[in-house]
Amino acid sequence: MIQPSLKASLAQLQALATYLDQGSSNASFVFYDDTKPASVSMAVNNDAKLVILTLPKPCLKTMHADRIELNQTDAATVTKSGIATWARLLNGAGEAVADFTVGTDIELANPELVLGSTLMMNSLILKPST
Repeated sequence: MIQPSLKASLAQLQALATYLDQGSSNASFVFYDDTKPASVSMAVNNDAKLVILTLPKPCLKTMHADRIELNQTDAATVTKSGIATWARLLNGAGEAVADFTVGTDIELANPELVLGSTLMMNSLILKPST
């Protein structure tokens, strides 16, 4: 396995942010209440969709010495009640980029989402894998 330097890893994350901005729409996090697929290439169960949080363009807010920070998402209305268990990140072209486990990869103040409530993510930090 290749272990890039911190500087190279940050450049990769910056390139990822640029990739997220590609497409005619904005990048988004889609939260679900079912089991996370084994691979980001697997289809999702749309019946398990709870809410879609949209990132602005450009999504990159700040480059730090050891991480990148994305801009906060919009405030979106929850369309189905449920406990958010995972989220898929899509780029602006609607292509799946990564899957995240709620509670491990993404922290929500309260993963129990209620129909009609509002959700947003204020702080989005991506760190290089070590």
